[in-house]
Amino acid sequence: MEAATLRTPSFKEDTYFISHLKSSEKKALQELRDKLYASYESDSECSMWGIPLLHCEEKADVILLKFLRARDFRVPDALHMLEKCLSWRKEFGADSICEEELGFKELEGVVAYMQAYDREGHPVCYNAYGVFRDKEMYERIFGDEEKLKKFLRWRVQVLERGIKLLHFKPGGVNSIIQVTDLKDMPKRELRVASNQILSLFQDNYPEMVARKIFINVPWYFSLLYSMFSPFLTQRTKSKFVISKEGNVAETLYKFIRPEDIPVQYGGLSRPSDLQNGPPKPASEFTVKGGEKVNIQIEGIEVGATITWDIVVGGWDLEYSAEFVPNAEGSYTIAVEKTRKVAPSEEAIHNSFMSREAGKMVLSVDNTASRRKKVAAYRYIVRKSTVV
Repeated sequence: MEAATLRTPSFKEDTYFISHLKSSEKKALQELRDKLYASYESDSECSMWGIPLLHCEEKADVILLKFLRARDFRVPDALHMLEKCLSWRKEFGADSICEEELGFKELEGVVAYMQAYDREGHPVCYNAYGVFRDKEMYERIFGDEEKLKKFLRWRVQVLERGIKLLHFKPGGVNSIIQVTDLKDMPKRELRVASNQILSLFQDNYPEMVARKIFINVPWYFSLLYSMFSPFLTQRTKSKFVISKEGNVAETLYKFIRPEDIPVQYGGLSRPSDLQNGPPKPASEFTVKGGEKVNIQIEGIEVGATITWDIVVGGWDLEYSAEFVPNAEGSYTIAVEKTRKVAPSEEAIHNSFMSREAGKMVLSVDNTASRRKKVAAYRYIVRKSTVV
C-alpha cells in the first residue's frame, strides 16, 4: 500500500435517521430490538454510555445501528457482537473508567488526547507513539503484562471521554476523528500493544470513528499496515486518509480549522491557549509556488499593541514582519527581520506596541519554491489604556 499525499475516503457517514434506512435495514433494526427484549430483563443489564438499549428511542437506535452496520446488517452477528461488548464493558468497568486515576500524567497531551473538533463538529483524538523510541519510557509503560493492561485501560479512558462528547441522535455528531502520528513510531516494539488496541476498539466501539487520518507516514508504512490490516473490516479501511511527511498541515486543514490544530502539526493551537476559552478564528490562505504574500493589518493607533500568530504548512520559505507608520518621513520598523523558516518550525507568535499610527505587514516569500502551501494567521489589536 503506497503512502499517498492524501486519499479521499470512500466512506460516507450515516445520518441515523430511520426514514433514510432501506426496508431491509428497518426490518433488521426491529429484529435486533426484539432479540434484545427476549434476552435481557432490565436496563442495568443492557445499556451503553448511559443509554438504555431496551427502550425504543432514537439514542438507543443510534447505538443498535452502529452494531448492525459493523456486521452488514446481519442480525445474528450484530447481536453476538453487542452481547460480547456488553459483557466486556461490565468486566472491564468501562462505564466508570473516566473517573479513575490511572497515573499516566506524562502521557496526557502527548501520546493520546482529545482536542477540539473538526470542521463538521466531530471531536478529534490525536495519537502519537514516537516517545516510545526511548527505551526507558517503553519499559516503564510496556515492560510487562500488567503494565500493558494498565496502558490499554488508560487508552480506553481517553476514548470514553471522547465518546461523552457525542450526541447519539439522528443528524447529530455520532463519531469522532482519529489523527495518528506515525513519526518515529517504534513499529516492532509496539506491535503487541497496537494489535490489542485495534482489536479492542474494533470489537467494542463499532462505527465510533468517522475518519482515521494517518500523518507523517514513513516509507515502511506498507509493512506496518500489513500487520494490523487483518484486524480491520473493509468498512474501517474505507475511512482511512494517509499523509506522508511534509504534507501534514495540507492534509489536516482539509478537515480541521487551523486554530484547532496543535502547533506541532502546522496549526495555531498551543496547550496554554486551551485555558483561555474558545480560540480566536484564523484566516486561511495559500501561498503559491514562486509567490510572495504580504498580509497588511491596517488601522493600528498610537500606543496600541498588536499580537499575531502565523504559520505556513511545511514552511521552508522566508518570513518577515515590519511596522509601516502612516506619517510621511517616518521610518519603517523591522519587527522581525527576514529569515528562512525551517519545515520543522511551529507557528510564530509575536507582539508589537506601536509608538505611532500605522500598519503591520507580515510577509511570506515562497519564490524559491514551486510548491503551493497552506497557511493561516490571526491577530488581535489592543488599544492603549493611557488617556
